[in-house]
Amino acid sequence: MSQLVDLNQEDELRRIDTIGMFAALDGLPGQCARACRELVEKVQLPEIKAISNIVVTGLGGSAIGGDLLRVYAAGQISVPITVNRDYVLPKFVGPDTLVFAVSYSGNTEETLSAYSEARNRGASVVAITTGGKLGEAAKKDSFPVIEIPGGISPRSATGYLFIPTLKVLNRLGLLSDVTEELDEMIDLIGNMRAKLGPAVMEAENPAKQIARKLQGRIPVIWGSAGTTEVVAQRWKGQINENAKSPAYWNVLPELNHNEIVGLEFPPEILKKIHIIILRDERDHPRVQKRIEITKEVIQNAVDGYTEVRATGSGVLARLYSLIYTGDFASVYLAALNGVDPGPVKVIDLLKKELQNR
Repeated sequence: MSQLVDLNQEDELRRIDTIGMFAALDGLPGQCARACRELVEKVQLPEIKAISNIVVTGLGGSAIGGDLLRVYAAGQISVPITVNRDYVLPKFVGPDTLVFAVSYSGNTEETLSAYSEARNRGASVVAITTGGKLGEAAKKDSFPVIEIPGGISPRSATGYLFIPTLKVLNRLGLLSDVTEELDEMIDLIGNMRAKLGPAVMEAENPAKQIARKLQGRIPVIWGSAGTTEVVAQRWKGQINENAKSPAYWNVLPELNHNEIVGLEFPPEILKKIHIIILRDERDHPRVQKRIEITKEVIQNAVDGYTEVRATGSGVLARLYSLIYTGDFASVYLAALNGVDPGPVKVIDLLKKELQNR
């Protein structure tokens, strides 16, 4: 595929970006700061005597915050966290469940259905939304509503959709204070912005370099269980929605027990695959050894691989260092594909058709 947009021409990059995906990326540090310091403070939370489990129900960009919460909190709280991407809730949901109903628009039909189930089963519900039907229903039912700012795409709103869940769990006494970690994360991505933004030349811009490697290729993103798994999922979704390209993800060590065997046929397709390996110093020592061996196994099977390493000290900073890099790379890949990263016309069409059936 020939290059359709010059990655070194900022005006060209912004020209094809009709709804401001670059502006949203530029605003992520401020978004996270606002989510940390403003959105939850004045919300009156319910008195919850006993919680046996937590469920985050949502779809797409509104659900990824649930996965971030699940991975982040797994080693810190004693109750399980489940992410639900369905019209129905698991059978275990009941009066001892805390449900985060998350929908950026407030009109996601699957989330509205799950919300109704949570209410009918007596669960404690906290809604996170810009408004819509979810906001209206939760207010009518006297559930707390964390109202977040609108005006951007749901996939650009991870700060608004994820950070409030941390603050709520802290206020309920289920999670220790995360302010220090959040401050580090906000500072880190603020510094990264100056290195990843569209004004930075490709020769010095890691995100542009990654996009170049993925141009004309099928991205396969590998993370590690308990650390970067959710980031791999995030990269996949961002490449799908922003670059309008197929992408796939998997997790170590699981992929060593199946996917690694599938890199033999058909060779003409395998040579179109470029693997992104997300690395974190917190990865299990045996997983780190597995990664090194796996790199040797795949080096001649696919187009190639690129390692992307987390930076920062705290867990949140390290997660977002990888997320921010992937978000930028996906928008640059859209430019190389010659497409506007913002609109998701197929999703809009599907929702329209569902309304008529």
